[in-house]
Amino acid sequence: MKNLKFISVLAIIFTLSQCGSINFEINPPFEINSAAYFSWVGGQPGISGMNVKISYTSDKNIQFDSIYFRKRITKLEVSSTKGQKMIIGHFNTSSQKREFVMELNPVKEMKNEIPNITSFPFKLNENEAIISYKIKDKKKYFKIKTVKKGERILFIDTPKQL
Repeated sequence: MKNLKFISVLAIIFTLSQCGSINFEINPPFEINSAAYFSWVGGQPGISGMNVKISYTSDKNIQFDSIYFRKRITKLEVSSTKGQKMIIGHFNTSSQKREFVMELNPVKEMKNEIPNITSFPFKLNENEAIISYKIKDKKKYFKIKTVKKGERILFIDTPKQL
């Protein structure tokens, strides 16, 4: 029992020390022009998501990695439309969850996939986001202080014309 308490205390200290060691870049090699998030719902019940679109300018080649927004983490996608550079994070907010099959037989139970539980490493306000990027294999973080809310998008499945 004492070992369990000791391990728990070490885990908490390690987690807190990791959060304190992350320094945000003040002058990143890019400039954010705009940042907005858009909620969307799909054609089936319980299917929904949120996209965060960030417009930026830069003369350097930047390898964008992830975005942290509203206690969620996702990989960033880079795109360019009409000369405008964008990074986009697609978050799944669907209410449909995977079903777990509980087995009486421990051998079968061991084959169940272990859930991926990750703690959120930052304390952010509701309209703040953090993007991570790499330059020369070094991971850096930049905090976006204002992510504006965009219009909600409704996707409706329509029958295809033959």
